Amino acid sequence: MINIKDVARQAGVSIGTVSRVLAKNETVGAALRERVEATIRELDFKPNHVARGLRRRRTDMIGLVIPDITNPFFAELAKHVEAIAFRSGLSVLLSITNDDPEIEVAQIESLLKSRPTGLIVVPIQSGRSRGWKGDTATVVVDRRLAGRGLLSVDHHGGAALAADHLIGLGHRTIAYIAGPADAPVSRARRAGFVDHLYAAGIKPEIIEGHFDYVSGEALGRRLLDRTRARRPTAIATANDQQAIGLLRAADDLGIKVPDELSVIGFDDIPLAGLITPRLTTIGQPVEEIAKRAVAAAIDGSGAAAGNDDLLSGVLVIRNSTAPADRKSAG
Repeated sequence: MINIKDVARQAGVSIGTVSRVLAKNETVGAALRERVEATIRELDFKPNHVARGLRRRRTDMIGLVIPDITNPFFAELAKHVEAIAFRSGLSVLLSITNDDPEIEVAQIESLLKSRPTGLIVVPIQSGRSRGWKGDTATVVVDRRLAGRGLLSVDHHGGAALAADHLIGLGHRTIAYIAGPADAPVSRARRAGFVDHLYAAGIKPEIIEGHFDYVSGEALGRRLLDRTRARRPTAIATANDQQAIGLLRAADDLGIKVPDELSVIGFDDIPLAGLITPRLTTIGQPVEEIAKRAVAAAIDGSGAAAGNDDLLSGVLVIRNSTAPADRKSAG
């Protein structure tokens, strides 16, 4: 009797690739998909999904655990994971931890009782997730968890892109609104930005806040409510929510962006391209992260197998940054 191993051997691919083709997972390239499907037809292979489910003792469901659904980045990630999983014949069960380690463990243990095909987990912000037991393929996204591979944008490298952009525009009096010091993502972004400025001989003013609009507005006002000679000409933030709050503070104080102040964020949330002025930021490839997360959750590859998978951020230039001498030149 022909089985999935025979198909994989004949097609010259892995068993995981055949599984993804059978699940209609879009992460398999067109040419590879056609080769596997041709082999299935040639061998007259007919998968027994019921027997497969009994052997695996898994449901056709992926668990997705995020810390905060009100955060636009996590909402965008959830949207893409659900759409990609659906096209692969899987449903998604969403759990929200509210950045609480007790809730995180309880939510994950509850999901594991449902015997999901795999788990996609964004750990709590502090990096103090307590871990959990189980043999379910688990993909850790965005924030590192000890002993597991990480699927994420390169936070350090992305922040360095932001610093390089401001340096290239001629800014030398620069401030940085950081995220919480106890958050690994915040530390990585801060280091990437600040280290790049130090290497260029620039010492930025650093102020620490939270990853939200309110913090960006309050700290922005603190940096900008000064005489013009003492104000920075450019401010970078640890995420777009802070940057949007900062833009509000600048508007309230009558400071024109980008003529008098350049602002750059991080994440490229949907709102970044809609506000006025449109926000220059570091974009995360959220859809690609979701594709890789779903694929790894299905077949236990990549980050689910303990390997780091870091993607590059992209500088998205819009209307909130301009050369440092723009006003005097105008």
